[in-house]
Amino acid sequence: MTISRNTGLAGAALLLIAGIWAYPTAQALYQTIHLFDQDRIVENFRSANQLWSSRTMTAAAQPRPYQQGSELELPETFSFADQNLNAKQFLSDSWTTGLLVIKQDEIVYEEYFLGSSESTRTISWSMAKSFISAMIGIAVNEGSIGSIEQPVDVYAPELKGSGYEGVRIKDVLQMSSGIAFNEDYGDFSSDINRWGRGFAMGSSQDEFAASLVRGRQPGTVNHYVSIDTHVLSMVLSRATGKSVTDYMQEKLYQPLGMEFDGYWLIDSFGKEMALGGLNLTLRDFAKLGSLYLHQGAVDEQQIVPVNWVAASTIADAVHLQPAQADFGYGYQWWLPLSDSGEYMAMGVYGQYIYVNPARDIVIVKLSANPHYNDLSYLPSSDFANLAFFRSIANAGAD
Repeated sequence: MTISRNTGLAGAALLLIAGIWAYPTAQALYQTIHLFDQDRIVENFRSANQLWSSRTMTAAAQPRPYQQGSELELPETFSFADQNLNAKQFLSDSWTTGLLVIKQDEIVYEEYFLGSSESTRTISWSMAKSFISAMIGIAVNEGSIGSIEQPVDVYAPELKGSGYEGVRIKDVLQMSSGIAFNEDYGDFSSDINRWGRGFAMGSSQDEFAASLVRGRQPGTVNHYVSIDTHVLSMVLSRATGKSVTDYMQEKLYQPLGMEFDGYWLIDSFGKEMALGGLNLTLRDFAKLGSLYLHQGAVDEQQIVPVNWVAASTIADAVHLQPAQADFGYGYQWWLPLSDSGEYMAMGVYGQYIYVNPARDIVIVKLSANPHYNDLSYLPSSDFANLAFFRSIANAGAD
């Protein structure tokens, strides 16, 4: 999830229009337009709460820090697309701000770049979607949500009459809602960019979701629609009677032993940017990967149901299957073609939580890559990053 950078006449015109309404709105739009500028992107990604409103989650009363393990030496090179790439150069070229490798629940590699540190909170972008999925699973297990076979408008009646009416929660989880949506970050007029400008100018995310229309039969095509995750957050908050922030504080933040305060960005109506506005530290992002690696448990406490973790990380229909040229999809988790059961949370501009159960490894990589939308730029490729992670997992094999 993200919104596309735009400069020039179109951006100036929008800024002028916004300025007629109110200076704070114009300022927010200006910040959004220049969010991904090369000279600003790193700082913007680690100070999102200075750009937009936010809601805080406090560090756990009993933090669960990772233990230090024997240091892992990164592979000097790795192969991708018939090229032999230098690992350290790849980290630099992809504007990495943090890299963490957890092997058998111990930190075996941790490094920060571009001024970040262990206490730096960074925006997740679409990695947030996997956290939302975990909370949906908890709410189903506790009975707040009756079943993912239910339509989303049972819990969010304002979606009646929209493209989401009658769509199963499961189809929304699997990005198969059938909603007509353009998620092209490089297209100024795309739906995702319309949403982004609306967020910056104070529009309601709920109303935006309710404005979308059906494009195909739900449950038949995997078509990435970031607003699907906002709809899941509407279901979650209505079903539990709690904000996403409060529910996460109780159900994930405390039991996972998060070490630092975190926060969600919120819109002017107090609703979380569920599709990408989660801000955590490198180590605290890793804790979701570790939780899923252990089938939803921390020590003896089952936090996310075992069956939810399993269902979330497989493609259970033909249209969700991974192929050689693309990823498959589970419940808000990406599924590479794999013999080792790998899965990933991914966010634009280079954010990754990589889980490899066969190697007992979790890798988190945070980045602020201003060249992300350049498809010819190899370090922007999710598959190049996957190859890098696999090289680390293989290097860490016993």
